[in-house]
Amino acid sequence: MTRPSFAPLGLIFSLTLLPCFLIPATSHAFADSSLNGSQPTTVLVRVVAHGAMVLGREVGGARVTITDVASGHILATGLQQGESGDQNQIMRTPHMMEEPIYSARPSAAFTTTLELQKPTVVEISAEGPLAYPAALQRASKTLLLIPGQDLTNDGIVLHLNGYLVQIERPTPREALIAKDDVKLRASVRTLSGSLVRPHGDWDSRKIRIYGEVLIEDRIIERLQLFYDEGSRAFEAPFFVPPSKEVPDGITLRVVATDLSTGNSGIDQANYPVLSERLPPKSVR
Repeated sequence: MTRPSFAPLGLIFSLTLLPCFLIPATSHAFADSSLNGSQPTTVLVRVVAHGAMVLGREVGGARVTITDVASGHILATGLQQGESGDQNQIMRTPHMMEEPIYSARPSAAFTTTLELQKPTVVEISAEGPLAYPAALQRASKTLLLIPGQDLTNDGIVLHLNGYLVQIERPTPREALIAKDDVKLRASVRTLSGSLVRPHGDWDSRKIRIYGEVLIEDRIIERLQLFYDEGSRAFEAPFFVPPSKEVPDGITLRVVATDLSTGNSGIDQANYPVLSERLPPKSVR
C-alpha cells in the first residue's frame, strides 16, 4: 500500500500566512484616466546657483528647455523668473532628504505641463544668469518622465557653478595715466546675486580672490585684494607702467575661485595708457 505524502508542517504554515505579509508597492492611488492616449504631466524646474540661492529676477533669471531625447523635438522652453528664495530656509536650516528646500518659501521656478503618451526620456537644460552674458553658465540632465506623474515641489533642480565678478574701478576703457597709483575695485557675488564678503553665508575668506595686471597676455603683477565694507567690494592699489612699455595699454583681471565648491568667476577689462603728467613749470 502506498503511503500518503505530506508537506512539511512549516511550509503549510508559511503558505497559510503568506497573504498577510504582502505589502502594496505604493501607497499612491492611480488617477482616473484612460490607459491609452496622452496625459497632462506637470514638470517644475528650478535653476540654482551652486551652494547659493535660486536665480531670480535680480540676475535676469534663467532659460529652461525640455527636449525629447529620442526625437530631438523641443517640448517646452521658457524663462525662470521670481524671487531668489528665503536665505534662512535655503542656507541655514538643516533638512531631511525628502524635505523641500527651495519650495518651502516662494522662489523662482519654470513650470510647464506636457502632454505625454508614453514614458519619455527628456533632457532638461538651463542657462543663466541672463542679465550677465559674460558670466553665463549652462547645465543639463536627462531623466525619464512618466505620463500623468507630476514633478512639483522642489522639482528638478539644476545647479550652475560660478561667480559674478565685476570690475567697478577703474571704469572699463577709462584712460589711465602712466606711473600713477590707481585703485582697483571689484565686486564678487554668487550667480544668484548674493554678496560675497567676510563672515557671510558666502565667506570670502574661503575663496581665492585676486587681481592681475597684464601687458598683452603676460601677467606683470598679481594683486592681493582686501574687502572694503563701505563699497562692499574688494580693492587693491597698483602702479600703472610707463606708457612706452604699454603702447597697446594694459589689461586688469579679477579672479574668484573656490576649490571646495567648483565655483569660479572672472572679469577683465582693457585700458589705454596715456603719457605721464608733467610737473607744472615753475614761475620765476
